[in-house]
Amino acid sequence: MDRSLYHPPVKRSVTIAGHQTSISLEPLFWDLLRRAADELDEPLNAIVARIDAERLESDTPSGLAGAIRLWLTDRLRSSA
Repeated sequence: MDRSLYHPPVKRSVTIAGHQTSISLEPLFWDLLRRAADELDEPLNAIVARIDAERLESDTPSGLAGAIRLWLTDRLRSSA
């Protein structure tokens, strides 16, 4: 068992539409987000901005960190 899997969230700054914001995600989700950015050949900030725009269009938008987790989970589910 990888004990680092249960590491608490880490806060990082990202830029969305020219504005900096902080997001707290567990290291596992930061790693998955970086991997998605690499696979899509897009900057991490661009992916976060896209997720942010998509969540704001939802009828019941979650917070940004939750939206990132959901987006990553859906991406993994779709690829399985």
